[in-house]
Formats: sequence, structure tokens, C-alpha cells
Amino acid sequence: MRRKKRELPQEGFSRRDFLKGASMAVSTGLLVSPEGAKAAPPHSAGVVGPGAVPISLQITGKSHHLKVEPRVTLLDALRNSLDITGAKKVCDRGVCGACTVIMDGHPVYACNVLAIEAEGHRIETIEGMGSEGNLHPVMAAFVNHDAQQCGFCTPGFVVACKAFLDKHPNPTREDVEHGLGGNLCRCGTYAGVREAVLEAATTLKGGRANG
Repeated sequence: MRRKKRELPQEGFSRRDFLKGASMAVSTGLLVSPEGAKAAPPHSAGVVGPGAVPISLQITGKSHHLKVEPRVTLLDALRNSLDITGAKKVCDRGVCGACTVIMDGHPVYACNVLAIEAEGHRIETIEGMGSEGNLHPVMAAFVNHDAQQCGFCTPGFVVACKAFLDKHPNPTREDVEHGLGGNLCRCGTYAGVREAVLEAATTLKGGRANG
């Protein structure tokens, strides 16, 4: 005797429905405790996070007032909000060093610092290191030793070199190699960079620094 196929009920909750619903709950943050659910405000599809907040950044001795979302990095704030574009956005992972700036005397990756974290700190970018006809000794040494080719990593290297020499005015070649290990150059100009740093150290000791 042919067995009649059992029909599934029209209404119900299948395993597929459960998994689909669970994934949606996780992605929208709905898996909370009963207490949290009671306290949670009504869900609004238009609100996905905190809005922009006002901050003030001290960059190369000047105060800049802007509004950014708390998730915005210092690098994006510099480039997108203030049009200070010397720090380059390359890896955006704190690896290459192209976005190096100086904060309170220490070199930092601007892509690894939130803009709101930088408030109240002294920030130096390559824009404040010199100008045409009045180059910082590190900049001049980079030109003398052809320490830049495509030039994309150069601002980060120059800033890192200045920060390094501020702390180590009498470096050896080995000191330079170790101290600049956080900056990468796809063109491989490391030999020129090392020579430039050593020359800049000599120039700075001679009292001809511009900043």
C-alpha cells in the first residue's frame, strides 16, 4: 500500500527559520538579557551608532576645531576633515608607517589613534617641519641622498626620522636601522634613508635645525 506523504503544518518554526532569525538577532544586537530588553529603547533602523562630537586638536601649534564620529581615526580626521594630507593612508593597519605623526614627542601611527584620543595632545605633522626654501635638515638630507623614489612613504619616514633624532642625537648606523624599523618603503630606499639620518644628525648638532 502506497504511503501518503505527510504534509508539514503551514504554520511553525523550522530549524532554518531559527538560524535565520538568530543570525539577524546577532547582527542587529537583539540578543540581550530580559533586563536589558526591558531597558532598551525602541529599535530605530535609522540609528546605527553615535553621531559626530566636537573636538579640538592641537596640530603644529595651531588649534583646530572639528566634529567627528568617535570611530574616526586621527589619520582620517587629518586628511578628510582638516585637509592635512601629508600623512598617507596606505595599509590602514599600523604596519607600513606612511601615516606617522608625532604626538607629545613620540612617533605614532595616525591610523591606530582615534581622533578623540588625540584631543589634548601636541601633534606634529610633516606640514609643520619645513617649507620650500626652508627645509628641515632631515628633509634636506633626504634630497641629498635620494632617499625617496615614488615618494609615497617619504612623509612618514621623514617624521619618524625627526622623532628618532629628537631622542637620539648621536645615533650609530645600527641605531638608525633599529629605530626606523616601523617604517616600510616599497621602493627599497633604506640605504639612502640611513645615510640621510646620519647626515641630518650631524647637521642638527651644528645648530642649523629649523624646527
